[in-house]
Amino acid sequence: MGSSGGSSEHFLRQLSSSDGGGGLQQEWEYGGLGGGSRRGSRRWSTRKKARARGHRRGGGFCRTEEAAAAAGRKRVMVVVDQSSGAKHAMMWALTHVASKGDFLTLLHVLPPQSGSGGGGRGGAVDASALANSLGALCKACKPEVEVEALVIQGPKLSTVLSQVKKLEASVLVLSQRKPSPFCCFMRSSSEAFVEECISRAECLTLAVRRQSKGVGGYLISTRWQKNFWLLA
Repeated sequence: MGSSGGSSEHFLRQLSSSDGGGGLQQEWEYGGLGGGSRRGSRRWSTRKKARARGHRRGGGFCRTEEAAAAAGRKRVMVVVDQSSGAKHAMMWALTHVASKGDFLTLLHVLPPQSGSGGGGRGGAVDASALANSLGALCKACKPEVEVEALVIQGPKLSTVLSQVKKLEASVLVLSQRKPSPFCCFMRSSSEAFVEECISRAECLTLAVRRQSKGVGGYLISTRWQKNFWLLA
């Protein structure tokens, strides 16, 4: 089952029908939160953040056109890590899902620290470097999309689900790996994570895997379709 060109947009519009809808900031904030979790964030933007302004009419407030336009943007969240599959999923989301003015959030989840060792700081440095690299790549490829990166330490599944809800993401994009031939009778941890996100996330969730060079295209899995071949 294949598709190409404009049909890929049609496929995404079908899936989204029930959905809710360069100045580079130099600082990288990374600090402790409650419960031992750690979080950092960074945003790439070519424009200053627009302030919602209003004027009083008949005792009420009317939003400006700028604020109304901002309210119509969607937020696309991509779970990233050091793997090539995550990078492919990120670029697919950037080119196939995110549109001009949308927000692209790159979420990198670090595993919880076990014990009181000092290895967490090195992981934080690597995570911030990865976020810097991926965020800058997205902004260079598609500057009309607002890009931000989040680095959070905690349980992966619950962290992703909570951030989807907190940030009111419209679309969640995950990378899915090729099933191992040795795991015929049980799911791998990565497969279980993807399936749990698809079934539990409060937004349209897409799992993406790039096909081999000889085949081309992507395999897309959703709550309703599994391994839909998208030739684009």
